[in-house]
Amino acid sequence: MADDDGTPAEIIEVVGRTGMHGEAHQVKCKVLDGRNKGRIVTRNVLGPIKMGDVLVLMETSREAKKLFVK
Repeated sequence: MADDDGTPAEIIEVVGRTGMHGEAHQVKCKVLDGRNKGRIVTRNVLGPIKMGDVLVLMETSREAKKLFVK
């Protein structure tokens, strides 16, 4: 897959909800292709998601800040 098209990553864990009103999900996903293949990254995702979904990431080096549960 070309860099301009993004890199596929499979959701392996849903960590929790984030955002001012809980509108986003924080997920851990495993990069399936490209230079960072096999790396697990944490990202924030909008919209309906479930385990096993494949995201297309434009950047695989950027990670979301970790959620702190009280």
